[in-house]
Amino acid sequence: MLTEKRQKEILKLLGEKGSVTVQELTEKLNASESTIRRDLTLLHQKGELVKVFGGAVQTESRINIREEKVALRKELKKEEKIRIARYAASLVEPDDFVYLDAGTTTEYMIPFLTEKSAVFVTNAVSHALQLTENGFRVILIGGELKAATEAIVGNEAYVNLQKYNFTKGFFGTNGVNRTSGFTTPDINEAMIKGCAMKHAQKPYVLCDSSKFLVSSPVSFGEFGDAMIITDRCPDESMYSDSNIIIVE
Repeated sequence: MLTEKRQKEILKLLGEKGSVTVQELTEKLNASESTIRRDLTLLHQKGELVKVFGGAVQTESRINIREEKVALRKELKKEEKIRIARYAASLVEPDDFVYLDAGTTTEYMIPFLTEKSAVFVTNAVSHALQLTENGFRVILIGGELKAATEAIVGNEAYVNLQKYNFTKGFFGTNGVNRTSGFTTPDINEAMIKGCAMKHAQKPYVLCDSSKFLVSSPVSFGEFGDAMIITDRCPDESMYSDSNIIIVE
């Protein structure tokens, strides 16, 4: 494969996934590690991507406005999401009053939740149904249902949330970096996430590694506003950050 075509394929894969590894690229493009590393270095120098340990991620300047449907997003990085969700579920303690944000990773928490004295508030209809079926007490906030993400949003939901004070909150995100913080494509969802996060004593953002150094149009929290639970931190400079928990 010619160099130019190979590099276009690298950028295409990166655009689809948010992050790629050297091993993944060598297998998909049938190229040697040295060739792939050379391509990543050149693309990094051009500002097309950010080269990190073991692979590459999208540049912070790239804005992700796509919002895939829930059924598709559930299968992306599934193993990583499940590991993150299992750890997050272990943080729920007796008598916690928990906000569970709409999202695929937060949904994966539900089978691992065991503390029956905890009470859950959520803006996700599917989360509420599963929690109820599993014997938990659940409060579903009212408002407008957004079909693409199956989340309750809007002014009514925002007003409902303001009366609550959560011991813990677990949130999904479409992107995270130091500049724009936690981001999502939709202003209405951002309002709900931001409100719930401010009302949580201990907020956690569940974020697989593909979300790092990616920005969506609307911010709902600063980088330091929550603990981040992730499978891998692709930006080596973030390893020293005290608000990042890496789940092996």
